[in-house]
Amino acid sequence: MIEQRTAIELSDGRELIYFDESTGVDRTKWPDTRRLPPPPPTSQLRYDPLVDEWVAVAAHRQTRTFLPPTDKCPLCPSTPDFASEIPAPDYDVVVFENQFPSFSDRVKPDEITQLTEMVPVRPGVGRAEVVCFTSDHTSSFGALSPARVRTVVDALADRTTEMSALPGVAQVFPFENRGIEIGVTLSHPHGQIYAYPMVPPRTTAMLAAARRHADRTGGRNLYADVLAAEQQAGIRVVGANEHWTAYVPAAARWPFEVQLAPNRHVLDIPALTNAERDAFAPLYLDILKRFDALFDKPMPYIAAWHQAVIGEGRELGYLHLQLFSIRRAADKLKFLAGSESAMGAFINDIVPEKAAQLLRDAI
Repeated sequence: MIEQRTAIELSDGRELIYFDESTGVDRTKWPDTRRLPPPPPTSQLRYDPLVDEWVAVAAHRQTRTFLPPTDKCPLCPSTPDFASEIPAPDYDVVVFENQFPSFSDRVKPDEITQLTEMVPVRPGVGRAEVVCFTSDHTSSFGALSPARVRTVVDALADRTTEMSALPGVAQVFPFENRGIEIGVTLSHPHGQIYAYPMVPPRTTAMLAAARRHADRTGGRNLYADVLAAEQQAGIRVVGANEHWTAYVPAAARWPFEVQLAPNRHVLDIPALTNAERDAFAPLYLDILKRFDALFDKPMPYIAAWHQAVIGEGRELGYLHLQLFSIRRAADKLKFLAGSESAMGAFINDIVPEKAAQLLRDAI
């Protein structure tokens, strides 16, 4: 749980926030000693009229840090020999603006507004932040204590509240990528938070389905009904407690996919009660251990928090965490090939009921 929150400014003007589990630490006595260039301008959003979607173009991210040696990790605490993104010599949880942001509020004054009559362009105004879960470079989220997971959840709640209030933000999306198989470029345990300036495609599809369901059922929430059906069926439930249920979706797209949802209808992380925040940690840590135990090695995964949008359709949302891996066997990965990448039509190699059974039996 967060006992002290301290915000500082890095040498290039970006914000960094320490979330400490104890009080009395003067974080301001460790300033950023680096001489950094100004942050890059924000990305460009280009509209694709063929699918009614916006695509972000962020050319400055091509130069972002790629698998640095451990002693040059930008997410470790700073040392006398290396100044990292975190000036302090130690920390609990830290959040800071990404040096190579997908979205930000730094807009070029000469931003173009049209490529063709069919393709408008606008700045990718939003925010992109990095969340460091621990100062221990060799750790992982699954190795965190329940108390530290609670601190991370509280930090995500803090950032969701603040980022949701930014002008032009449509949805706040916290997530973690783990493993080089996923494409991770920094091995230090960390996640990210995107404040999207548009409603992303998956959320758009979920909102449309939720609206149709509400219209058919007199206003019932789609995700609540799906969760209730899974709880009743039981066959795909991997774990549960008083406040949360973890289950494999009946139409899972990924070889191993679990969704963790609060048993109560909650719109976003800030709306979770203290009891719900405490109860999340043991269940999620258990699921992560099962993922690693499946093939007796660290499982590459993506953990994605789906929260309600900020504007129209907010009431249709239902907070849940989607955890999935591209590993389908000990020595095999699922690549998004022709059907998935070109057509968005997923073909799963593992029956969801079998995946749920394997996860239940993993420990």
